[in-house]
Amino acid sequence: MSDKLTYAKAIAELEEIVHEIENEEVLVDELLVKVKRSSELIKFCKKQLYSTEKEITEALKELEE
Repeated sequence: MSDKLTYAKAIAELEEIVHEIENEEVLVDELLVKVKRSSELIKFCKKQLYSTEKEITEALKELEE
């Protein structure tokens, strides 16, 4: 099984981090690490969404030609 990060895995990890923070399961010492990881995951997801949007737009343009 591949450990490659996917959009679905990133969202699942983000949801887990949010759950941990909301339920006060994160120690203060770990909070910064969790926030930084969340930021990385959000950037990854945004990049994936923009890339997918661009590819869909290009595919639709090809259909119109």
